[in-house]
Amino acid sequence: MSGYCDSAPGHPLHGPYHDNEYGFPQREESVLFERLLLEINQAGLSWETMLKKREGFRQAYDGFDVDKVAAYGQADRARLLADPGIIRNRLKVDAAIHNAGVIGTLRVSHGGFAAWLDAHHPLDKAGWVKLFRKTFRFTGGEITGEFLMSLGYLPGAHRETCPVHARIATLGPPWLAQIRAHPAVR
Repeated sequence: MSGYCDSAPGHPLHGPYHDNEYGFPQREESVLFERLLLEINQAGLSWETMLKKREGFRQAYDGFDVDKVAAYGQADRARLLADPGIIRNRLKVDAAIHNAGVIGTLRVSHGGFAAWLDAHHPLDKAGWVKLFRKTFRFTGGEITGEFLMSLGYLPGAHRETCPVHARIATLGPPWLAQIRAHPAVR
């Protein structure tokens, strides 16, 4: 299923991400926001570029603090668009700020971003894409699919023969719960 399981192990950037993050369930708001921001910024670029620039994004976006990013104004936009440590794309910068605000509203409506994801699980990829397009900015099919797969809401991050797949299965990711509830869907 995932060629990433062949190419990532042993790579200085992809290896640790493959082995310890990709496909692992996450609940922390800043981690979810980071992943969404990175997936949006990856559009048209390689994931390796995102991993190389990850620390730059962390610094530029205040450690992925949703409240701080949601409060960004024009001076912050200008600062981000001038920062060579991140992807300097106006649409992506504006999407990050807008999406941070949306995530803040999910605390009120659902108790947080993770709870919002849980409230809509299970959806198939098409259902998720429709929901994300309605809710967030700059979230097309590939971005939404990779975001959800990277967090365990959709299957496919790792092949079943990959040792990481077995580690993730012990954590009970949402996609696995769906398969156990409806084995015929597999």
